[in-house]
Amino acid sequence: MKCPHCGQNLAAGSCPSCSSEVFEESLFCHRCGSKLEKPKAKPKTVEGEELDFSKRILCSDGTCIGVVNEQGVCKVCGKPYTGGPA
Repeated sequence: MKCPHCGQNLAAGSCPSCSSEVFEESLFCHRCGSKLEKPKAKPKTVEGEELDFSKRILCSDGTCIGVVNEQGVCKVCGKPYTGGPA
């Protein structure tokens, strides 16, 4: 489905009430006015496992936004983990 303003192709679905094509992000059908339910988002996975953000270890450098990888270094700045924020 194309955006009526810019012409870009956007994801589309169909209205469960009238089967009209609607934008995926729409809250209501533009044809019949029915409220559209958004599909429940599936948890993101890595290699078949759910991501658990509570288990991540943040970089020790207080100015970096990275997380520590399996080798014990930050994925963004490369500094080794020292056990807490600097």
